[in-house]
Amino acid sequence: MIQYKSAREIEKMRNSGRIVAEVLDLISENIKPGVTTKSLDKLAADHFKKCNSKSAFLGYQGFPAHICVSIDNEVVHGIPSARKLVEGQIVSVDVGSLLDGYNGDGARTFAVGEVDPEAKKLLDITERALQLGIKKCVVGGKLGDIGHAIQTFVESHGFSVVRDLVGHGIGRRMHEDPQVPNYGERGTGVELKEGLVIAIEPMINAGRFDIRIMSDGWTFVTADESISAHFEHTVAITQNGPEILTIR
Repeated sequence: MIQYKSAREIEKMRNSGRIVAEVLDLISENIKPGVTTKSLDKLAADHFKKCNSKSAFLGYQGFPAHICVSIDNEVVHGIPSARKLVEGQIVSVDVGSLLDGYNGDGARTFAVGEVDPEAKKLLDITERALQLGIKKCVVGGKLGDIGHAIQTFVESHGFSVVRDLVGHGIGRRMHEDPQVPNYGERGTGVELKEGLVIAIEPMINAGRFDIRIMSDGWTFVTADESISAHFEHTVAITQNGPEILTIR
């Protein structure tokens, strides 16, 4: 069942979302060759503590870290470790913050130093696809409008949209109704109403959309080993249009 949010609840989610944005900004400043993904996790952990918030991911269904860090062909849910980043990689960082009982969820994919033209294009198209999806978050629209906007744009540039993982409603729980696919038909699905808050998160592969899960039970990778990008915002639907909550 969809839990529509009051203005007071959205204000709380705005505060949680701001912390997500701050963590991602902090990580952006520290992504470089030679840095370990575990050190990025510590940066996030320290900032959560400073803000009197918590990681929404640590311990969630047993997840062992504060953030998800996924490299190159890893789509999402990569576990931070002693791995060192290497020039030319792309790194998806997914951050969830829990503050005053409400969650914020956001992700960006970063280039490590100089990356090749395909990787640059993938990052650009994925981020632009997210913005196109957000523009469809208007009262009276349909959930399918969001996925349709993302899918048609991405596929027009020769990339593919992951089908097995989708966005979601968000609030007191990290994952609430409705599911928010990054593909679909315009004019279909749940009607978008004021107070709906969703996490829109296109996961886009340079190759085919098929994915598989690694032996760690968490990390999803592309089946064809192509690179993958992931961008995400938590968005509230208001009478004045979409409001991105995961910004500073």
